[in-house]
Parts: sequence; structure tokens; C-alpha cells
Amino acid sequence: MSRYNAREVEAKWQSTWQNRNTFETKTDTSKPKYYVLEMFPYPSGNIHIGHVRNYTMGDVVARFKRARGFNVLHPMGWDAFGLPAENAARDKKVHPAEWTYANIANMRKELKSMGLSLDWSKELATCHPGYYGKQQKLFLDFLDKGLVYRKESWVNWDPVDMTVLANEQVIDGKGWRSGALVEKRKLNQWMFRISDYSEELLEGLQTLDRWPERVRLMQENWIGKSSGARVNFKISDRSDHLEIYTTRPDTLYGASFMAVAADHPLTQELAKSNTAIADFVAECHRMGTSEEAIEKAEKKGVDTGLFADHPFIEGKKLPIYVANFVLMEYGTGAIFGCPGHDQRDFDFATKYKLEISRVVAGPGGEEGPLETEPYIGPGKIINSDFLNDLEVEEAKKAAISKLEELGLGSETINYRLRDWGLSRQRYWGCPIPVVHCDKCGTVPEKAENLPIELPEDVTFDKPGNPLDHHPTWKQTKCPSCGADAVRETDTMDTFVDSSWYFARFCSPRADEAVSREDVDYWLPVDQYIGGIEHAILHLLYSRFFSRAMKVTGAVDFEEPFAGLFTQGMVTHETYKSQSGEWLFPQDVITNDAGEPVHIETGEKVIIGGVEKMSKSKKNVVDPAEIIDKFGADAARWFVLSDSPPDRDMEWTDAGATGAWRFKQRLYKFIHENLENAADLNADEPTEFSGEALALRRETHKTLASVTDSIEKLHFNTAIARIYEFMKTLSEFRSTGEDGAWALREAMEVMVSIVGPMMPHLAEELWELLGHTEILADSPWPTVIDELTVDDTVTIAVQVKGKLRGTIEVPKDEDKAKVEAMALAEENVKRFIGDATIRKVIVVPNRIVNIVI
Repeated sequence: MSRYNAREVEAKWQSTWQNRNTFETKTDTSKPKYYVLEMFPYPSGNIHIGHVRNYTMGDVVARFKRARGFNVLHPMGWDAFGLPAENAARDKKVHPAEWTYANIANMRKELKSMGLSLDWSKELATCHPGYYGKQQKLFLDFLDKGLVYRKESWVNWDPVDMTVLANEQVIDGKGWRSGALVEKRKLNQWMFRISDYSEELLEGLQTLDRWPERVRLMQENWIGKSSGARVNFKISDRSDHLEIYTTRPDTLYGASFMAVAADHPLTQELAKSNTAIADFVAECHRMGTSEEAIEKAEKKGVDTGLFADHPFIEGKKLPIYVANFVLMEYGTGAIFGCPGHDQRDFDFATKYKLEISRVVAGPGGEEGPLETEPYIGPGKIINSDFLNDLEVEEAKKAAISKLEELGLGSETINYRLRDWGLSRQRYWGCPIPVVHCDKCGTVPEKAENLPIELPEDVTFDKPGNPLDHHPTWKQTKCPSCGADAVRETDTMDTFVDSSWYFARFCSPRADEAVSREDVDYWLPVDQYIGGIEHAILHLLYSRFFSRAMKVTGAVDFEEPFAGLFTQGMVTHETYKSQSGEWLFPQDVITNDAGEPVHIETGEKVIIGGVEKMSKSKKNVVDPAEIIDKFGADAARWFVLSDSPPDRDMEWTDAGATGAWRFKQRLYKFIHENLENAADLNADEPTEFSGEALALRRETHKTLASVTDSIEKLHFNTAIARIYEFMKTLSEFRSTGEDGAWALREAMEVMVSIVGPMMPHLAEELWELLGHTEILADSPWPTVIDELTVDDTVTIAVQVKGKLRGTIEVPKDEDKAKVEAMALAEENVKRFIGDATIRKVIVVPNRIVNIVI
């Protein structure tokens, strides 16, 4: 027997699958469908171990479901637009398209080396006009249905990438890609009306029972539904009002000030003539925009000199401030401050020496002053006139009723979710298909003129959007009147590209954006796999897009992903040189003394913690090197076996070596025992001896267990069960026709259940077992249920409540016989001794308790 040669075998079967078009899929309504999809990658140039883990998980599901008789769609594409390509163009003097397509070619080659059961005939790239031209048509359809609009609004501006960012793209007050501190600017922006779907998106979460609970909770919190009141505070000595939204109208008697956002219309009005306010607004625009950044920042404000009349307390006037912790994006951009019962209000009032009144007593009846911190717990209302002695929830209702009676407010539902600004000031994105005409205004491009393609002759030597600098591209004719006009130079947020790609995969070469016949068959996606970091951005936008596409008649569903799985990260030890520089794992070796040293200098290496793989800390391993060293199957096996798939896993060479050894062990076992197994088409014996029957039982128990584990995505559990089965096979020594037949069955089941995880090895062994049909086209073995049920059970025997022995008895044995066997057990007899047995309690198939 020759040693298993992974390089030769893997190349052989990858070529076979490709030549046979094994994994190409077509719509076939006569078959049950299964759509498995991993979040498609950004073509950065190389795959990483995280990709290996993610796509291996999806591939196991795809291969398993295919073997179970499903028509499986398992496509791959590229999330190919975005700023990294423009940055590369600027830094490396190469066109974004050239950089992107070169990266795609390399990553496609690397993914193919993993032996993934992908339908490459459905490959797409979002930067191809064949894709983004259809996206432009979707945009026009949305525009026609009123789902898109344009308005001047305050936006998050990244001063390094020089583009607008959605709220979700601002992390800790910084741009999610550049890391630059985000500023506020006012620009004309194209917007999706996602906020109109706040309640639908919230209610839809209740139907997603195959989504992780924490993802649903994250979306629920981001949508941010709250019940409260809108209250109109009359501005003293003026005719206008200041409208606020509050979830705590019960604390209105504790109000001591009002505050408005830097972008509030009142602030903008006052800033024109008040330099202190104007300067403060500019300072607010320079601070972080995330809730976390605002929470950590010092609570500051500037007094406007205006006052508001308290709605309940006649003659009481509340000073109005502009405050840096009030957001225009939430509520109305204005609040009343109740420092006794809100931390931010308390900090602000303390800084500016404003009144702090207590209006909620603690559960113990505490009514004293709040000098060091606010009280934010439950209790009864105090110091509040008609609200006194009411519990908080009762007081809220009473306060709202009073406001409605006075004509100063009303009960309302508020959502945190804001409309999605999709305009981006960059070149490498999908052009927005509208034209600006001096006579007609903003005009949609005609559908027959799509795609509006990006110009190829662009330069990146100036800051800002290259489309603005292009000498001719934006010059066009008005689609309505034919006069000279200017194209929209903003391109779409790349999250638009990934909000519908799963639908395009169903018919990627169709003339329309989606083919109804295909999407009606394939969608929704049955199993979606990707990172938890996309819980809000991508997943929420995709859910909106599906609803918008339903409005336009493109699809007939609302939830795009029936099942969602979020995999853990891949981690690795970190290494530093004595001078403090990060080192790659391949730069570290072990010397003769067993110490880690730098391969070049021989100096001792400082081993750091196990952290998420990142290029910045160099604790990354190259999948190409891993596959070359251990083989794709070993890499796949290890990333599945190390830990539960939703948890982080640590990559180690020792783990990969262990996977390689198991691969060699299984290959050797099949080779060496093939002559002991029955022929491929041998008839099943009419009876099986004890050892042969025991092996058959273990075979079908293993098959049932692995089938259940893969269905539940418990890949590591499935592999642990396979290891146990391998031990059983290795110890099997039965002879005779029944033993040979049981061994053949066991080996075929072993190869089949290993197949989704180590497909190349499994195909090779399947062929060795004599099959002419490849394993990828073979059905999943059938569990024989009666062989998974034990004929005997082990029963514990207790004497005076303590375990004193066990007995093996036929399942569902008569109680009297079980009692007799328990009393005859030697250790039990010793502990009973001469004592009188008062009672024997037999719980069938479980326990015998002897009372003395």
C-alpha cells in the first residue's frame, strides 16, 4: 500500500468534479430545494483561515443536503466594490478594476483548492456592469415606488476616506475602515426609506426562529422601539414651541432644563447671530458620533439665553441649552432634562449647577436629595402634584392623559432606526442612475440606457470623488427634455451591493435583476453562514431590501434568510521579538532546548496571548501553505473538529497534524481491511453473530448520531463520534460471511459520513471500495432504526440510597426478574449482609433501590 498522497488525490477529484459539472445546479420544481450560502468575501487578494472555516461549514451542509436528496444551490461571488480598491489605485498606481479582478482570480484559485462543492457557473462580482446595471434598475424601481428620496441632511463625514458613512459604519466615533474621527456635514443625500419598515422589521424577527437569539436582540435594539410621549414646551416670549420625545413623562415635575442637539433647527437659527453657539456646534461636529463616544465624552453645553414654559408648573421656566449629548437622529433632537433620574442629565446639571429634584422614591421609601448620583430604579412618584403615590408605569399614563387634556402632548411610539443614507462620494461603486437638469430638476435615467458604466480613464491624484474630476463622464443629456444635464456623481453604499446578491445568485445571467421563476423556487436562503459583525449592517439592510423588492414585484417573500448561523473567529498565539516587533508564526521555531526562537536571529521570542488572527499582529497563517503541507481535507477537518462552530477556535500546527494523522489512519485501515470485507454486491446474510451484530449496531448508532449532528451544525460533535467509531472498527475481529458483510457496511458508512468533511479522501476510498458512481452523486446511507435500539440496559442498584453495583438486563424486563438479578449481584449481597430487606423499588430500565 502506498502512502496517501493528498496533493495528487485532491487534484484528481477536483478535476473530476469540474469535468463532470458535478455541482452545477438548475431550477427543478420536481425536487425539494436547499439553498446554502456563506457571506461572500471581499476580494482582498488572499483567503485567510477564517474563510477556510466559514466556507468549509457551508460546504459540509451543501454536500450533506445533496446526499439527502435535495437540489442544492451553493454559489460563490465577490463583494467587489469599495474603498480599498480606490486606495490601492492611489497607492499602487493601478486601476481599481485591474486590482480587483487580479485579486478575484487568485482567491478563486485558492477557494477551488479547498474542494468546495460550489456552483462556479453562477459566480458574480458586484463590480461587473452585468450586476450593478441590474442594481441600478432596482434603484429606479424603488424610486418609482417612493422608497428612495433625496434630501439635504446632516451626515457622518470621514475626512480621510472623504465619504459619507451610515450611522452603522461609525464605530466608537470613527470611520469603520479608516479609523478617522468622524465629522458632521450637511449634504444632499439619497436615502432609502428603511424607517418606514421599522415595525415590520421588528415583528419579522419573531418569525426567525432559526436565527441566533443574540442577533435578533441586536437588531431589536438597533430598531429601538419605545413607547412614550411627544410634549410641546412653549418657548417663553416667542410664538413657537420646542417639541420633545420622552419615555419618562412621569418625571416631568423633575425637569430643570431643556437641551437641543447641535443640528436642531433652533440651534442653527441661533448660531447665525451667536458666536458662542456657532463655536460649540463646530466642536460637536468634531466629536465622535456613536452612542458609546457620546456616553464617554464630558457632558457639555452652551446656554442659549432662551427659556421654555413648564407644561404642568405655572410660571416655572426651564433654561434651554445646546448640549453635546443630544442627537438629532433620535426623537426630535430635543429633550427635557431630569437630572434626578438620568445619568447624563445628572452629569450635565452638576457641571452647570442646575436644580436636581427627586420625583421618584426608592422601593424602601427613600425620598432624600440626590447629591452623588441619580436614582434610576422603580418606585412611587413624589413631589409631583397629581402624580404623587403612583407607580412609575401608572404615572406615565396619567401624565400623558394630562398632556392630551391640555393640548400639549400625546402618546406616541418612537423608533431609533433612521433612513439609510446611500450616497457615497467615491469612484469604485455603483453609479446612481439619475441626472440633474436645470429645467427638469432631478430625473431618473431611462431603463434602456442602463447600465450607467463607470469610466475607465480616471485619476486619483486629487482628493475627493474622481467622478467629479472626470472631464466628460458626468456631462450628458436630460432623459426627459434632451437638454444638457449632469449625471449624479455619488455612487451607492457598498452595502446596497450585498443587500440583494443572494437573489441574483438564483439567476445571475438573467436579463432582469431577478427571474421570478428562479427566486420563487430557491428563496429564501435555507442556511446562511457568516460573522456576527454583520448582525446589524448587512442583515438588517437585506431584510429591508427583500421587502422593497416585494413592493416592486421582483420577489414574493419578506425574510431573505430562513436560517442564520454565526461562526466564531479563528485565533492564534502572538509572537514578538526582543525589540518588540510582531513576528509571523513561520518566523518562530523551537531550538534544541525547547525554547521558541526567531528563525533568523536565534533570539528568544516573547509569546503573547491567543488573539483573533490579524495582519497587524502577524498572528496569521497562510491557508495555501497549510493546504500544501497537510492537504485541504486535513485543514477542513481541523477547523471543524477543534471547537463548537459558533465559538472561537485556536489554530495550531499540532491540531492540523492530528487531522492529517487521522486521514492517514483511515486510508490505511480501508486499504488493509478491504480483503476482509464482503464484495460490493454481496447478499446480506440472514443472521448475524454477536460481534457482527454489535458492529452493525455501532455503525447505525454512529450514522444516526452524525446525521443528527450535521443537521444541527454540531460539526465537532459529529467528528468526535467518528473518532469513536474508528476505534470500534480498529478493534473488530469477527470472521465469517456475517462479519465480512458487517465490516463492508461499516466501512461504507464511515466513508459516507466522512465525505462532507474530507471529500477528496472519501471519494478516493469510495472508489477503492469498488463504486463506479462518485460519492458526490451517491445518496446518504439510511439508518436502520431497530439497530440503534439496545436490547439490554445497564441498571444501577442502590442499597440504602447508595450505589453498590450495576446489572445488565434485557430491556423492559419483568420487575420480579430484575429484582432477583439485583439481589443476586455479589457486591449488593455483601452490603445487605444479614440485614432484613424492608422493600425493593424497581424503576424499569433505570434503577433498583433496596431499602433495609
